[in-house]
Amino acid sequence: MTKPLKLHPDRLFPTDPAVRDISRRLYAEVAGLPIISPHGHTDPEWWATDASFGNATELLLHPDHYVLRMLYSQGVPLGALGIRNPDADPRESWRLFAERYHLFRGTPSRMWLDWVFAESFGLDVLLSADTSDHYYDEITAKLETNAFRPRALFERYNIEVIATTENPLDDLRHHQAIRDSGWSGRVITAYRPDPVIDPEFEGFVDNLKTLSALTGEDCFSWTGYLAAHRQRRAFFASMGATSTDHGHPTARTADLSPAEAEALFARIVRGSCSAADAELFRAQMLTEMAGMSVDDGLVMQIHPGAFRNHNPSLFHQFGRDKGADIPTATGYVHELHPLLAKHGNNADLTIILFTLDETAYARELAPLAGHYPALKLGPAWWFHDSPEGMRRFRNQMTETAGFYNTVGFNDDTRAFLSIPARHDVARRIDCGFLAQLVAEHRMEEWEAAELAVDLSYNLAKAAYKL
Repeated sequence: MTKPLKLHPDRLFPTDPAVRDISRRLYAEVAGLPIISPHGHTDPEWWATDASFGNATELLLHPDHYVLRMLYSQGVPLGALGIRNPDADPRESWRLFAERYHLFRGTPSRMWLDWVFAESFGLDVLLSADTSDHYYDEITAKLETNAFRPRALFERYNIEVIATTENPLDDLRHHQAIRDSGWSGRVITAYRPDPVIDPEFEGFVDNLKTLSALTGEDCFSWTGYLAAHRQRRAFFASMGATSTDHGHPTARTADLSPAEAEALFARIVRGSCSAADAELFRAQMLTEMAGMSVDDGLVMQIHPGAFRNHNPSLFHQFGRDKGADIPTATGYVHELHPLLAKHGNNADLTIILFTLDETAYARELAPLAGHYPALKLGPAWWFHDSPEGMRRFRNQMTETAGFYNTVGFNDDTRAFLSIPARHDVARRIDCGFLAQLVAEHRMEEWEAAELAVDLSYNLAKAAYKL
């Protein structure tokens, strides 16, 4: 038996009637603002070719590691969902998802997906085993129309700018094709150097060989290696990049002498380094990258604290980013001290710090960002970009760091149509948080209205130099 799908207009607002009324008024100020998407992992080829997204499974299931993770946890093989399995029937993969849609009750994925189903595709019944074919046929048919091509959806959802993420070995040909096409949509890249900074990244030595060939620098010498980074950063900037991104296991930084750094690098490229050497090298490179950002103006993002590829068999079979990354306890005060001692007082440098460890919010991150001019706090991220996670972030960060040492909202996703859904959730949660401050007479409503616009739009645009 089918059930209706309805999005309540007051979803996520506080239940107290007086506070809810304030939330409604604040939300009305921001609901229609353009979307600034300064960090994410959507595919630039979508906008370069403007080709149809294909079918419901290809667009909504395959790129969404939140969905894949839940289904896998309930015993659904990734191959049956069509991941690295060209023989899988996409309709049957979708059916496996639809039959288990109840697993997502109460999760952020359920909110985002229901928004996409209702707002993007006009569906008015809940996804289930009974409605699986109806969903698949309706979505796939619409994806064949011009109104659902990538560029049309980009414009429909009022996306002002979106940043993808590429590594230094990428030739950025899709970004060049977007430029050459004459389309007015703004899609920029971001510099993610992990494959040539992390000695434990698969193929690291071969990646250095490729980097040498790309740049004409000897990337097996310390000076040549640093010169190659500077060259590629400049190329990325010429293609629109305003930021770099660093996904390290920890937030550790270091400030070695030139001789110490060169000796460490020599051990790294010989392949004889220990795990401790690898960690020290990543730490040193965060400080080196900060120094390069001082010179070239690129905003620096640090995303630490994930145990990547925790499930080795899944990693070997399906590769990175298939739901086997787990948050770890992460320290910041001691770990960031070498970098901040060297660059933290530079108000012209912007370092945006993310965390997967909520225990560090009030103890470490808010005091750090509330002091160092270079440091800003990224929003609740990945496992915490949920209503509860966003509220915990605001509750614990605001009293020490305030609002203006944060950078608004990042959607950080591969699932394109979840972007407007995620921004809508963030705007509703922030409006509810601000409404409570107004109701407690800690802030005037006109101030909250200004802040709502800043949190939804202005802070991200300014922090990422967009």
